[in-house]
Amino acid sequence: MLKKDNWILGIIIGVVNPAVILGLLYIIFYLTESRQQKYMLLSPEHTPLISIFFNLIIFRYYMVNLKYDKTGRGILLATMIIAIFFFINI
Repeated sequence: MLKKDNWILGIIIGVVNPAVILGLLYIIFYLTESRQQKYMLLSPEHTPLISIFFNLIIFRYYMVNLKYDKTGRGILLATMIIAIFFFINI
């Protein structure tokens, strides 16, 4: 299913991937919150930006390795929209 070259698949991947990564990061922060309050390397406010970064890895895979331009453009479109919302809400 993920081996198709269309915009919709790229947009879906571009939205679902950061949501999953964001959820995992929040779980990690929740589990380590009581132990390392003053020694945290990453703050919870920066987790959306980190989750957006992981889209670049998937974007590169679809554009370079698979040569799926439409899917890569969909991922890039979703990434840019999410990044704009992140910077507007800061």
